[in-house]
Amino acid sequence: MPTTHRRSLRAVLVALLAAGLGLLMIAPAHAAAYRFWGFYQLTDGAWAFAQKGADQTVPKDGSVEGWRFAVSDTSGARYPRAVLTFEQVCGQTPAVSGQKRVGLVVDYGRGADAEDAATPPAPAASCAVVDSDATSLDVLGTTGGLRVEKGLVCGVDGYPAAGCGGEVGTVSAQAKAADTPVSIAVPAATPTAAAPAPAADPAAAADQPTSAGTWAAYIIVAVLVIALIGYLLLRSRASARRQR
Repeated sequence: MPTTHRRSLRAVLVALLAAGLGLLMIAPAHAAAYRFWGFYQLTDGAWAFAQKGADQTVPKDGSVEGWRFAVSDTSGARYPRAVLTFEQVCGQTPAVSGQKRVGLVVDYGRGADAEDAATPPAPAASCAVVDSDATSLDVLGTTGGLRVEKGLVCGVDGYPAAGCGGEVGTVSAQAKAADTPVSIAVPAATPTAAAPAPAADPAAAADQPTSAGTWAAYIIVAVLVIALIGYLLLRSRASARRQR
């Protein structure tokens, strides 16, 4: 092969390689970002992106699921900003026959994640007690009304009020900033209602001994009656003597 031809071929290969590397470097910078609710599951003490949609996932009793609203692109995920165990979330909730308990962590995100920079609700945790065959979407529904469009969760308990997984043209520096861990209050123990006192049984009440006060009243009445009878007898005898 002539030297000139080999040099030309080498130049073409170098150009193609440079173009390929350039595309690899440019692609992440232009990765599309979206504003949406992410669905996660607690696995080995850490959040992991759910492998199926919430309407196709049937969590087991004792599991913990998380949701996070954020602006995110394909380069990484925005997890709930706190990790809570099942014991922390559902430890105070007794098991119910025929139902299951699923820990639920809902992180409404930061103001920088909101489309209008509104202040989102504070992150919350709850223990969902649902039917044994309930899906993760049913579990999320225990937080309040859901807004779902074409199988995609768009709003949780009214937040956000509009929009659904829309693309974000320009991601602000605040939205790009790393998350700061937050504290999420665990559900308080559900107070156990005191058992009501059993209704009084009239028959049993009739069998109860009369109180001391009632007996004293009977004795006083009896003494008065005896005294009255004695008085009447004495007057009757005195009247009979006078008539003689």
